[in-house]
Amino acid sequence: MPQYSWSRDHAYHHKTNGNWERYRGVADFLSIEEFSNLTPSNQKLYQLLRHPLMAIPGGFFYLAIKPRLALVMGIYDLIIDIINSLKTKLTINLSKIISDHKSKHWQSAEEFWDLLFNNIFVISSWIILSYIMGAGFFFTIYSITLTFSAAIFINIFFVQHIFEDSYAHKTEGWDYITGAIEGSSYLELPTILKWFTADIGYHNIHHLSEKIPNYNLQACHQKNIHLLSKVKTLKIKDMLGCSEFILWDCASSRLVSIDSFRQSI
Repeated sequence: MPQYSWSRDHAYHHKTNGNWERYRGVADFLSIEEFSNLTPSNQKLYQLLRHPLMAIPGGFFYLAIKPRLALVMGIYDLIIDIINSLKTKLTINLSKIISDHKSKHWQSAEEFWDLLFNNIFVISSWIILSYIMGAGFFFTIYSITLTFSAAIFINIFFVQHIFEDSYAHKTEGWDYITGAIEGSSYLELPTILKWFTADIGYHNIHHLSEKIPNYNLQACHQKNIHLLSKVKTLKIKDMLGCSEFILWDCASSRLVSIDSFRQSI
Protein backbone atom coordinates (compact mmCIF):
# COMPACT_ATOMS: atom_id res chain seq x y z
CA MET A 1 0.00 0.00 0.00
CA PRO A 2 1.57 3.34 -1.07
CA GLN A 3 2.26 5.56 1.93
CA TYR A 4 1.05 8.90 0.53
CA SER A 5 -2.46 7.75 -0.38
CA TRP A 6 -2.80 5.80 2.86
CA SER A 7 -1.69 8.80 4.95
CA ARG A 8 -4.08 11.12 3.10
CA ASP A 9 -7.07 8.82 3.50
CA HIS A 10 -6.18 8.11 7.13
CA ALA A 11 -5.91 11.82 7.93
CA TYR A 12 -9.29 12.50 6.29
CA HIS A 13 -10.85 9.64 8.26
CA HIS A 14 -9.56 11.10 11.53
CA LYS A 15 -10.67 14.61 10.64
CA THR A 16 -14.23 13.55 9.79
CA ASN A 17 -14.93 10.49 11.97
CA GLY A 18 -18.56 10.54 13.10
CA ASN A 19 -19.54 13.12 10.47
CA TRP A 20 -21.53 10.87 8.18
CA GLU A 21 -22.22 13.57 5.63
CA ARG A 22 -18.49 13.73 4.91
CA TYR A 23 -17.27 10.20 5.67
CA ARG A 24 -19.45 7.12 5.19
CA GLY A 25 -17.31 4.51 6.84
CA VAL A 26 -15.13 1.71 5.52
CA ALA A 27 -17.72 0.51 2.99
CA ASP A 28 -19.45 3.70 1.76
CA PHE A 29 -22.67 3.09 3.66
CA LEU A 30 -25.97 4.59 2.54
CA SER A 31 -28.51 6.55 4.52
CA ILE A 32 -31.92 4.95 5.01
CA GLU A 33 -33.35 7.40 2.45
CA GLU A 34 -30.75 6.46 -0.15
CA PHE A 35 -31.29 2.77 0.55
CA SER A 36 -35.06 3.19 0.17
CA ASN A 37 -34.56 4.61 -3.31
CA LEU A 38 -32.71 1.50 -4.51
CA THR A 39 -34.50 -1.21 -6.44
CA PRO A 40 -35.06 -4.49 -4.52
CA SER A 41 -32.26 -6.16 -6.50
CA ASN A 42 -29.84 -3.32 -5.76
CA GLN A 43 -30.79 -3.47 -2.08
CA LYS A 44 -29.82 -7.15 -2.04
CA LEU A 45 -26.57 -6.34 -3.84
CA TYR A 46 -25.82 -3.57 -1.34
CA GLN A 47 -26.31 -5.98 1.54
CA LEU A 48 -24.24 -8.71 -0.13
CA LEU A 49 -21.28 -6.42 -0.85
CA ARG A 50 -21.13 -5.44 2.83
CA HIS A 51 -21.21 -8.98 4.19
CA PRO A 52 -18.18 -9.74 6.42
CA LEU A 53 -16.98 -12.46 4.03
CA MET A 54 -16.59 -9.84 1.29
CA ALA A 55 -13.52 -8.66 3.21
CA ILE A 56 -11.73 -11.74 1.85
CA PRO A 57 -11.68 -10.71 -1.84
CA GLY A 58 -11.93 -7.04 -0.85
CA GLY A 59 -8.75 -7.12 1.22
CA PHE A 60 -6.74 -8.74 -1.55
CA PHE A 61 -8.06 -6.23 -4.09
CA TYR A 62 -7.31 -3.27 -1.82
CA LEU A 63 -3.69 -4.25 -1.15
CA ALA A 64 -2.54 -6.20 -4.20
CA ILE A 65 -4.59 -4.93 -7.13
CA LYS A 66 -5.88 -1.42 -6.43
CA PRO A 67 -2.43 0.30 -6.29
CA ARG A 68 -1.37 -1.39 -9.57
CA LEU A 69 -4.67 -0.51 -11.24
CA ALA A 70 -4.47 3.09 -10.01
CA LEU A 71 -1.01 3.50 -11.56
CA VAL A 72 -2.01 1.99 -14.92
CA MET A 73 -5.19 4.07 -15.21
CA GLY A 74 -3.45 7.19 -13.95
CA ILE A 75 -0.55 6.83 -16.40
CA TYR A 76 -3.03 6.33 -19.23
CA ASP A 77 -4.65 9.68 -18.36
CA LEU A 78 -1.20 11.26 -18.03
CA ILE A 79 -0.16 10.02 -21.49
CA ILE A 80 -3.31 11.56 -22.97
CA ASP A 81 -2.37 14.81 -21.25
CA ILE A 82 1.18 14.63 -22.70
CA ILE A 83 -0.16 13.93 -26.21
CA ASN A 84 -2.48 16.92 -25.97
CA SER A 85 0.45 19.10 -24.88
CA LEU A 86 2.53 17.92 -27.84
CA LYS A 87 -0.24 19.05 -30.19
CA THR A 88 0.30 22.65 -29.12
CA LYS A 89 4.01 22.66 -28.21
CA LEU A 90 7.13 21.30 -29.88
CA THR A 91 8.82 20.65 -26.54
CA ILE A 92 7.35 19.78 -23.19
CA ASN A 93 8.46 19.91 -19.57
CA LEU A 94 7.60 16.44 -18.28
CA SER A 95 8.09 17.24 -14.59
CA LYS A 96 5.82 20.29 -14.93
CA ILE A 97 3.15 18.23 -16.69
CA ILE A 98 3.27 15.66 -13.87
CA SER A 99 3.05 18.45 -11.27
CA ASP A 100 0.15 20.18 -13.02
CA HIS A 101 -1.69 17.01 -14.06
CA LYS A 102 -5.03 16.60 -12.30
CA SER A 103 -5.71 12.94 -11.65
CA LYS A 104 -8.35 11.14 -9.62
CA HIS A 105 -5.71 8.49 -8.88
CA TRP A 106 -3.26 10.81 -7.09
CA GLN A 107 -3.46 14.33 -5.71
CA SER A 108 0.10 15.58 -6.07
CA ALA A 109 3.34 14.91 -7.91
CA GLU A 110 4.78 13.47 -4.69
CA GLU A 111 1.91 11.02 -4.46
CA PHE A 112 2.46 10.00 -8.09
CA TRP A 113 6.14 9.22 -7.48
CA ASP A 114 5.25 7.34 -4.30
CA LEU A 115 2.71 5.26 -6.24
CA LEU A 116 5.17 4.65 -9.08
CA PHE A 117 8.07 3.51 -6.89
CA ASN A 118 5.78 1.42 -4.72
CA ASN A 119 4.66 -0.47 -7.83
CA ILE A 120 8.22 -0.85 -9.10
CA PHE A 121 9.46 -2.34 -5.82
CA VAL A 122 6.41 -4.55 -5.22
CA ILE A 123 6.33 -5.98 -8.74
CA SER A 124 10.12 -6.43 -8.70
CA SER A 125 9.83 -8.40 -5.46
CA TRP A 126 7.11 -10.56 -7.06
CA ILE A 127 9.41 -11.34 -9.99
CA ILE A 128 12.48 -12.05 -7.85
CA LEU A 129 10.63 -14.26 -5.35
CA SER A 130 8.83 -16.08 -8.16
CA TYR A 131 12.21 -16.83 -9.73
CA ILE A 132 13.66 -18.08 -6.42
CA MET A 133 10.65 -20.01 -5.10
CA GLY A 134 8.72 -20.79 -8.27
CA ALA A 135 5.82 -18.64 -9.43
CA GLY A 136 3.11 -21.12 -8.49
CA PHE A 137 4.36 -21.70 -4.95
CA PHE A 138 5.13 -18.04 -4.29
CA PHE A 139 1.80 -16.63 -5.50
CA THR A 140 -0.15 -19.34 -3.68
CA ILE A 141 1.49 -18.54 -0.33
CA TYR A 142 1.47 -14.80 -1.01
CA SER A 143 -2.20 -14.68 -2.02
CA ILE A 144 -3.42 -16.76 0.91
CA THR A 145 -1.38 -14.81 3.47
CA LEU A 146 -2.27 -11.39 2.09
CA THR A 147 -5.95 -12.21 1.58
CA PHE A 148 -6.68 -13.52 5.05
CA SER A 149 -4.50 -11.04 6.95
CA ALA A 150 -6.14 -8.16 5.07
CA ALA A 151 -9.61 -9.61 5.73
CA ILE A 152 -8.90 -9.84 9.45
CA PHE A 153 -7.70 -6.26 9.67
CA ILE A 154 -10.58 -4.93 7.56
CA ASN A 155 -13.05 -6.56 9.94
CA ILE A 156 -11.16 -5.16 12.93
CA PHE A 157 -11.25 -1.69 11.37
CA PHE A 158 -14.95 -2.20 10.61
CA VAL A 159 -15.97 -2.76 14.25
CA GLN A 160 -13.84 0.13 15.44
CA HIS A 161 -16.53 2.46 14.10
CA ILE A 162 -19.50 0.35 13.00
CA PHE A 163 -21.54 -0.87 15.95
CA GLU A 164 -24.92 -0.33 17.57
CA ASP A 165 -25.45 3.28 18.73
CA SER A 166 -22.20 4.46 17.13
CA TYR A 167 -22.06 8.26 16.82
CA ALA A 168 -23.21 9.04 13.28
CA HIS A 169 -24.02 12.73 13.00
CA LYS A 170 -24.61 15.13 10.14
CA THR A 171 -22.21 18.04 9.62
CA GLU A 172 -24.30 20.57 11.53
CA GLY A 173 -23.72 19.98 15.23
CA TRP A 174 -21.01 17.36 14.68
CA ASP A 175 -18.33 17.24 17.39
CA TYR A 176 -14.83 15.81 16.95
CA ILE A 177 -14.40 14.67 20.56
CA THR A 178 -17.80 12.99 20.63
CA GLY A 179 -16.87 11.24 17.38
CA ALA A 180 -13.71 9.90 19.00
CA ILE A 181 -15.39 8.73 22.21
CA GLU A 182 -18.84 7.59 21.05
CA GLY A 183 -17.97 6.82 17.43
CA SER A 184 -14.87 4.71 18.10
CA SER A 185 -14.89 1.46 20.04
CA TYR A 186 -12.55 -0.24 22.46
CA LEU A 187 -12.01 -3.75 21.11
CA GLU A 188 -10.99 -5.97 24.02
CA LEU A 189 -8.50 -8.54 22.73
CA PRO A 190 -6.37 -11.28 24.30
CA THR A 191 -2.80 -10.21 25.06
CA ILE A 192 -1.28 -12.01 22.08
CA LEU A 193 -3.73 -10.33 19.68
CA LYS A 194 -3.06 -6.95 21.28
CA TRP A 195 0.58 -7.46 20.37
CA PHE A 196 -0.16 -8.53 16.78
CA THR A 197 -2.51 -5.56 16.26
CA ALA A 198 -0.19 -3.03 17.96
CA ASP A 199 -2.92 -2.22 20.52
CA ILE A 200 -5.11 -0.58 17.87
CA GLY A 201 -8.10 -2.05 19.74
CA TYR A 202 -7.83 1.09 21.90
CA HIS A 203 -9.21 2.95 18.93
CA ASN A 204 -11.02 5.56 20.98
CA ILE A 205 -7.67 6.78 22.34
CA HIS A 206 -6.13 6.65 18.86
CA HIS A 207 -8.88 8.98 17.63
CA LEU A 208 -8.65 11.35 20.57
CA SER A 209 -5.01 11.93 19.63
CA GLU A 210 -3.38 10.16 16.71
CA LYS A 211 0.02 11.40 17.92
CA ILE A 212 -0.05 8.97 20.84
CA PRO A 213 2.24 6.05 19.87
CA ASN A 214 0.55 2.68 19.83
CA TYR A 215 2.66 1.36 22.70
CA ASN A 216 1.10 4.04 24.95
CA LEU A 217 -2.54 3.56 23.93
CA GLN A 218 -3.32 1.03 26.67
CA ALA A 219 -1.75 3.16 29.39
CA CYS A 220 -3.67 6.24 28.23
CA HIS A 221 -6.92 4.26 28.17
CA GLN A 222 -6.40 2.87 31.67
CA LYS A 223 -5.31 6.18 33.17
CA ASN A 224 -8.39 7.97 31.82
CA ILE A 225 -10.91 5.16 32.16
CA HIS A 226 -13.14 7.36 34.37
CA LEU A 227 -13.64 9.71 31.40
CA LEU A 228 -14.48 6.96 28.93
CA SER A 229 -17.77 5.60 30.23
CA LYS A 230 -19.47 6.30 26.88
CA VAL A 231 -16.92 4.33 24.87
CA LYS A 232 -18.37 1.15 23.38
CA THR A 233 -16.51 -1.94 24.60
CA LEU A 234 -16.56 -4.89 22.21
CA LYS A 235 -15.22 -8.41 22.37
CA ILE A 236 -14.33 -10.78 19.52
CA LYS A 237 -17.71 -12.51 19.88
CA ASP A 238 -19.45 -9.17 19.20
CA MET A 239 -17.73 -8.55 15.86
CA LEU A 240 -20.12 -10.51 13.66
CA GLY A 241 -23.15 -8.74 15.13
CA CYS A 242 -21.67 -5.35 14.22
CA SER A 243 -21.88 -6.25 10.54
CA GLU A 244 -25.65 -5.71 10.65
CA PHE A 245 -25.41 -1.96 11.19
CA ILE A 246 -24.88 -0.81 7.62
CA LEU A 247 -27.44 1.99 7.25
CA TRP A 248 -27.24 5.55 8.53
CA ASP A 249 -30.35 6.96 10.19
CA CYS A 250 -29.69 10.69 9.89
CA ALA A 251 -32.72 11.67 11.99
CA SER A 252 -31.55 9.73 15.05
CA SER A 253 -27.79 10.15 14.36
CA ARG A 254 -27.16 6.42 14.65
CA LEU A 255 -26.50 3.31 12.60
CA VAL A 256 -29.28 0.79 12.09
CA SER A 257 -29.62 -2.65 10.55
CA ILE A 258 -31.57 -3.31 7.37
CA ASP A 259 -33.97 -5.55 9.31
CA SER A 260 -34.76 -2.90 11.92
CA PHE A 261 -35.22 -0.30 9.19
CA ARG A 262 -37.71 -2.49 7.33
CA GLN A 263 -39.61 -3.21 10.54
CA SER A 264 -39.96 0.52 11.17
CA ILE A 265 -41.54 1.23 7.78
